[in-house]
Amino acid sequence: MVPHLTTALTGPLLELEKTFLDKATDIEQWMRVQWQDHLPPFYGSTDLRNSGFKLAPVDLNLFPGGFNNLNDAFMPLCVQAAQSAIERICPDARSLLLIPENHTRNQFYLQNVAKLVSILRLTGLNVRIGSLLPDIAEPTVLELANGATLTLEPLQRKGGRLGLDGFDPCAVLLNNDLSGGVPAVLQGLEDQWLIPPLHAGWHARRKSKHAECYDRVAREFATAIGIDPWRINPEFGVCGQINFQERTGEECLAAQVDALLTRIRDKYKEYGVTDEPFVVVKADAGTYGMGVMTVKDASEVVGLNRRQRNKMAVVKEGLEVHEVIIQEGVHTFETVEGAVAEPVVYMMDHYVVGGFYRVHTERGRDENLNAPGMHFKPLAFETCCTLPDTAQGPDAPPNRFYAYGVVARLALLAASVEIEETAPAADIVELAALG
Repeated sequence: MVPHLTTALTGPLLELEKTFLDKATDIEQWMRVQWQDHLPPFYGSTDLRNSGFKLAPVDLNLFPGGFNNLNDAFMPLCVQAAQSAIERICPDARSLLLIPENHTRNQFYLQNVAKLVSILRLTGLNVRIGSLLPDIAEPTVLELANGATLTLEPLQRKGGRLGLDGFDPCAVLLNNDLSGGVPAVLQGLEDQWLIPPLHAGWHARRKSKHAECYDRVAREFATAIGIDPWRINPEFGVCGQINFQERTGEECLAAQVDALLTRIRDKYKEYGVTDEPFVVVKADAGTYGMGVMTVKDASEVVGLNRRQRNKMAVVKEGLEVHEVIIQEGVHTFETVEGAVAEPVVYMMDHYVVGGFYRVHTERGRDENLNAPGMHFKPLAFETCCTLPDTAQGPDAPPNRFYAYGVVARLALLAASVEIEETAPAADIVELAALG
């Protein structure tokens, strides 16, 4: 469940949020049954957009890198949820190897790693950090801007196990999304849990597959509580034959954009929405807000200029983009100190453990906020609550964030289904053992 938040933004009494409050008992029962059938990811974060008439996830990250943006008051929730995840996967675990991204100069990311290590250590684990960087040949201490330190150590592979000098961990936790592929040192591990599994990395994962799984989850959930699934589900399309540099595949992309905008206009007319529809075209694999553009008419994706093509052609680790997802855009009506904002919800195991607002002073309510110039507004809470406060209005802090927690957990459930359905045969055996 979500904590009682004190910095939550208020807004109109929203019918969708009221439905979640009225159906809270049914929702929690439904969720409980789902998690009996599906193994939740160890952790995840999702970006939400709340337009008032629609509350939907627009991105799900299986390697979250913003634990440093959570308010310290969320620490007990994080530790409890992490403990649950560890007990589910490896009950007798004593040691864990954390493998981060290679961002040794990104202070914000390193502070995220330090926060994650502190959470894991409070569960009773001996946690050490192994680096994939070839120039880390001995233990290397990094001084962080917030006064913390991290010690990176060179990885050692012995047979089918991965560890460090004098350190043979029970499990390996990746905080590296493998955008550049799977290093040989991570392949073929035996008798050692690798979390998340390798196929959850961006070298293999596709946003369109997640969207497909979420579509199924959202439809089943909507049927259970009696709402239109569109209210929580961004529609999408896929174009898998695009080359922005060579300007091939533009017709496919334009056709998909036009078809999706037509469907959105029909739903807007049905609900009396006067906002201008838009879609977001983004790389089907990758993160960090790279390879993203907002489109309001199909003509905008034909004949892109050089700057636009360069922006869309390459994402993290220099990977070329040849597959894109066209996702229904969801306006955000939330602001922080006058700047457009969107909530980001963090989860461990199947629990909501905190969140923050991503804020951008130079972006509009129909634009991607995960871009240079963004900053984060941590959320605070007074007391934990295990249920929303039905005595208050739907827009009261614990209730608005209960709604956010519901939709975030639906996205996490979709990620669980996605991981199961894309698992290689060897991983399926392991998942069956846990299930």
